[in-house]
Amino acid sequence: MADPETTDAFPSAPHSIMLPEDGADEVHLPAAPPSKKRGRDRLLRGLHRISSSPALAYPGRPRATSSPYSISSSLSCVSLASSPSPFGQPSTGSYFSQASAVDYPSAPTTIPGTPMGEVPGYDDTESTLAIRRIQVAVPTSTTASLPAEIKRKAKAFNLWAAMPYEIRIHVLSFLVPKELVRASRVSKEFYKMCFDGQLWTCFDASEFYKEIPAESLAKIIVAAGPFVKDLNLRGCVQVEHYKRAEVVVKACRNLINATLEGCRNFQRTTLHSLLRSNDKLANLNLTGLTAVTNASCKIISQSCPQLQMFNVSWCKHMDARGIMSVVEGCPKLKDVRAGEIRGFDNRDVAEAIFRTNNLERLVLAGCEDLSDAALETMMQGFDPEFDVLTDRPLVPPRKLRHLDLSRCSRLTSHGVKTLGYVLPELEGLQLSGVTSVTDEALEPILASTPRLTHLELEDLTELTNSILLEHLAKAPCAPNLEHLSVSYCENLGDPGMLPVMRNCTGLKSVFMDNTRVSDLVLAEAAAMVRKRSPQVPRHTPNPVVGLSLVVYDCQNVTWTGVREVLSRNTETTKPKQAASSETDDGEEGVRLPVLPPNFPTEIIALKCFYGWQMTVDEHTKRVLRGDISAASRLERKWADYMQANEEAGATGAGGRRRRRRAREAQQVHIDEEEGGGVSILIGRRRARTAACVVM
Repeated sequence: MADPETTDAFPSAPHSIMLPEDGADEVHLPAAPPSKKRGRDRLLRGLHRISSSPALAYPGRPRATSSPYSISSSLSCVSLASSPSPFGQPSTGSYFSQASAVDYPSAPTTIPGTPMGEVPGYDDTESTLAIRRIQVAVPTSTTASLPAEIKRKAKAFNLWAAMPYEIRIHVLSFLVPKELVRASRVSKEFYKMCFDGQLWTCFDASEFYKEIPAESLAKIIVAAGPFVKDLNLRGCVQVEHYKRAEVVVKACRNLINATLEGCRNFQRTTLHSLLRSNDKLANLNLTGLTAVTNASCKIISQSCPQLQMFNVSWCKHMDARGIMSVVEGCPKLKDVRAGEIRGFDNRDVAEAIFRTNNLERLVLAGCEDLSDAALETMMQGFDPEFDVLTDRPLVPPRKLRHLDLSRCSRLTSHGVKTLGYVLPELEGLQLSGVTSVTDEALEPILASTPRLTHLELEDLTELTNSILLEHLAKAPCAPNLEHLSVSYCENLGDPGMLPVMRNCTGLKSVFMDNTRVSDLVLAEAAAMVRKRSPQVPRHTPNPVVGLSLVVYDCQNVTWTGVREVLSRNTETTKPKQAASSETDDGEEGVRLPVLPPNFPTEIIALKCFYGWQMTVDEHTKRVLRGDISAASRLERKWADYMQANEEAGATGAGGRRRRRRAREAQQVHIDEEEGGGVSILIGRRRARTAACVVM
């Protein structure tokens, strides 16, 4: 007798499968023939194992019973069709082919495919099993996509492509060469734009020459060479192979400014080829090149008629005759820098410089061959006529604006004196290291240079306070003077520097190290800055450094003078306003609001004894960032500390040291007041070269 469950599972005659409607609880199939009970049970057991697997997407489903079709759900058998069969593709009338043809959601499974031999075969007249629907949780996306309409518009509009070519080139012009090379690797279009000639008119490799290989540097210059007008290869020692240098030279034919300083491996033939192929050169810097010779200068005079600036300082294989050929062949030359070049004692060279009278800057620092006769010829010519009344040469005034004669050891006061009354437009004069210069040589220069702004007199031991008191402080250039250096002028002190600080109100930097100045000069400098710089309310920008003072190794400068400068930097003033008034009846009038204090706009940057320098630097940093209260606290604490140290050393050895230093300072003051006369020392005689007070 047939089992009622089996009779409901399979039909006795071939019928089509009736899928359940939406919302139906179960599917009813016709009964199957009893002859196939054993195969059906085997299939049900296999399905039971599959339904009990944890790999199904709905793990909370209860286990299948002996008849899985009594459950109000459908079976998903897509996993059966997806598993590979060891016997190849199933036939079209098999269970697997029919099940896989139904398009339902499927869940992954890890159960291997069932061999075909274990599954009973069915005729085409038999119906397939019902399909169970499995609800698979679809992962939700955390990002929302743009609407299709906006996507189409964004795809259709390309901002970069829509820009005119000139605007794109202007945008790329804000990139430095290193960034342009990186951007050129984006695409062929970017490569074409990044190496456009408009972007490479100026090539400055001084900022990245240590990082770029020689091959890459040469390739970049070759690619942009025809368009480069300003070439700066300062320090590029990697351009050493002659083939690379020749490639660079052949590519650059439109140079206007060329700087090859530090390219010491440049070959002579390569340099000459560069000079011949660039006839528009206006500024040429060949500092320190061993390939430069007098022949190179001759080529420059013939091939570069537009040259205006020529720098050959520290070129060992040339002399002043090369300078003469350039001066004579380049009529537009205005700037000649020939530091440490030999042969300037030649009269022909001096006459050539005198005849041109176009030079505005002449740098002859370290030219030890320069003599008084040669300098006199450069300024006054050879055998000039003199005015009978004034005893001045009747020559056209020179156009020099800057003259550097530092470390010209052969010069004396006689040669330097010839600079007077022939340089009316002089703005900068450097005489540092010319130890033979005296007050007599500087008097006519200071009296005839009203535009002088920079004056360097370092290590002139023959100068006295008279040149500062009687000439510099009263000179026409006193209001315009910005930079003054009197370092290592051991005879200069307060009598000369105090008038300079009072009258030269435009000073921005003063170097007074290793001189006899004292705290009085620092106080006068603070008063001068206070007078010339107005004070403003707090809401204005932070103060800036208006005056730089260098006073280290000055034996008369103490911590009290340094504190005076620090106090000036944090000084505040109350704004002026009308006071409260009273009426005739004795009643008090309207009171005005209290205004905030004013703060300084300029401060003094001080370089002093190294033991105090850290405190001074920290105080300056706080003032520059606008933290006046913190700077004032630091000043008070430092003053208390220094005062406590002095009180601790008032007895014993400390007291004797302080008294000795006081006697030395008093003796120095007496010597300055009496003109260096002999005076009587009080107490035990000690060495006149007193040690530094701060030590």
